[in-house]
Amino acid sequence: VQLQASGGGLVQAGGSLRLSCSASGLTFGSYAMGWFRQAPGKEREFVAAISWSGGSTYYADSVKGRFTISRDNAKNTVYLQMNSLKPEDTAVYYCAATKQWLLVAVKEYDYWGQGTQVTVSS
Repeated sequence: VQLQASGGGLVQAGGSLRLSCSASGLTFGSYAMGWFRQAPGKEREFVAAISWSGGSTYYADSVKGRFTISRDNAKNTVYLQMNSLKPEDTAVYYCAATKQWLLVAVKEYDYWGQGTQVTVSS
């Protein structure tokens, strides 16, 4: 199984980025997908999750209303649209896959991508 995250970069506060995570080696439509992030010196934290078909989504309070998670099962890809970015959103962002819904704990996800850096300047 391989999850490949991309789309990170440097953006000014108030700007937008769209992250992508391409999956291979698994039956993508059988997995709920999540995005997590880890800032320097902090623990990895939940950001957003989407159910197998994309019909249900769930967000951390810190990103609700600013971030949108979506998926395209035909392309084996999950996205995270990030708008109104803040300096506190700076972190390495990871995508992850799990068979169950709704999970927000790091330990409950089965597969992880390598992470993509998002830096928001003030």
